[in-house]
Amino acid sequence: MIRPSRKQWASKALAAVLSGAALVGLTACEGQVPKPSAQDTASSSATPMPDLTTEQEAKIRGTIIETLNKANEAKDPTGLDARVTGPQLEIRSSELSIAKATGKLDPKTTIPSKIAQTVIPGDTGWPRSVFAITTTTEDQQSKRLLVMDQQSARQNYKLWGVARLFQGAQLPKFPVPTIGAQMGAADDKSLKQTPAQAVDHYADLLQHGKDSKHAQEFSSDYLRESIDKLTQTVQQGIDANKGEQEQVFQPVQGQIRVMRSSDGGDLVVAQIDSVWTRKAGEGRESLPASDAEKALFGGGKATSTMKVTYVNVVALYVPPSSSSEPIKAVGAERQPIKVEAI
Repeated sequence: MIRPSRKQWASKALAAVLSGAALVGLTACEGQVPKPSAQDTASSSATPMPDLTTEQEAKIRGTIIETLNKANEAKDPTGLDARVTGPQLEIRSSELSIAKATGKLDPKTTIPSKIAQTVIPGDTGWPRSVFAITTTTEDQQSKRLLVMDQQSARQNYKLWGVARLFQGAQLPKFPVPTIGAQMGAADDKSLKQTPAQAVDHYADLLQHGKDSKHAQEFSSDYLRESIDKLTQTVQQGIDANKGEQEQVFQPVQGQIRVMRSSDGGDLVVAQIDSVWTRKAGEGRESLPASDAEKALFGGGKATSTMKVTYVNVVALYVPPSSSSEPIKAVGAERQPIKVEAI
């Protein structure tokens, strides 16, 4: 965004769009969580029995949410790392910094205490992950997919990732918790693509849109459509002022969690970082374009170029190799964590 003068960089419209850029529209969305069938349960008999009960999972999740609530009340991320890690620590720390500057938390930070389904693995050893799908929030925001990690037997489970489910997204089936699911691997070759390849290709799709060479591998989804729409809106203002913009998406090495579904596919949750660079033309200054960006920029001195770093958490369903279905994005979270003038 530029300072008002001869030709404005669509400032009011851009600010309005960017203020809700972190997945606008998910406040009234709800993915579908299928119930395990008797056949699904029976087919999982070869999986080792889980050593984590649903009661223990509920207690762990309750402690994590209690830690989040304390941080929310203080609008301070201090102490979060005791129960939060990975991309969610970066995202929640940013959300709290913004809340401290603006005086209020974004409603999307809400994590319901009730769940629709828990996916507990039967795998032995560590590290291990537990997936949980919450109910909708009291104000009918979408269900959240939570990923909780335990790195060793003596360490606490921590909240590693949160993705809000897309409207109409169909999640795969998983065995009941007492039987136990099976964690997948980033290099699993029994799928249409390995989880790592799927994440790499999806990052390319986010960056290049319909021009990506991987566009035909994925079904359409809300995150991609919202980023495309936002980019086009911003481009209109940039064109009027001879500026330019660029977004670069890059998967983060090692930040991927995989759970095997009953049909042989994988539910993959991964971190993709992105950098959005906006340059104002004709000697103008680029400024933060939303309340969140303003809060993160603070008292920084504006220049002609604004660089915004995002953390994106994406949830993908990767079908087995025998399936004719495309890869599907079923949920995501997107949050600016750093705003700087360069």
